[in-house]
Amino acid sequence: MAFRAWLDAHYSERGPFIWIAFSLELVAVITLFLLMLLTCADVTGRYLFNNSIDGAIELTRIGLAIMVFAELPVISWRGGHVIVDLMDSFVSHRLIRVFSMLSALLIATSLYFVAWRIWELAERSLRRGEVTEYLKFPEGYLIYYIALMSWVTAATMITYGIYRLWVTPSETRLASN
Repeated sequence: MAFRAWLDAHYSERGPFIWIAFSLELVAVITLFLLMLLTCADVTGRYLFNNSIDGAIELTRIGLAIMVFAELPVISWRGGHVIVDLMDSFVSHRLIRVFSMLSALLIATSLYFVAWRIWELAERSLRRGEVTEYLKFPEGYLIYYIALMSWVTAATMITYGIYRLWVTPSETRLASN
């Protein structure tokens, strides 16, 4: 199977969004694989050689942040959040779509302002010269990454909300299969 055919079969996004989603998921997958290797090496070193890897906990924290915030925009665009559908049986589909749009707008607005505050914290961290304990990695760069990916997620939530407003529930179900 050609790579493009595999990509089309496994990703519902189209146009440049398919490559963005694939790239972000590739970052998350590579990070997860490296975290697995790090954990195996750390545990092996700890139990067989009585010497663990210095900074393994810091690398795990950094890796988890990279992985989670790389995947957050993709999950948001696909609507992979937990949804409570208590009102779906007695409320019209049009009203449900409006509620979906409003909730996406609320989430996007919240993420925007949270990202702004995180950005300020990153600036402060770099100004103060805050670094990790063992590796001496400047913490501000990771915090900048978190703020940037939060803004990307806010943008995907807005586009997802608009998408949910104009697409019928049956089309959404078909697109996700």
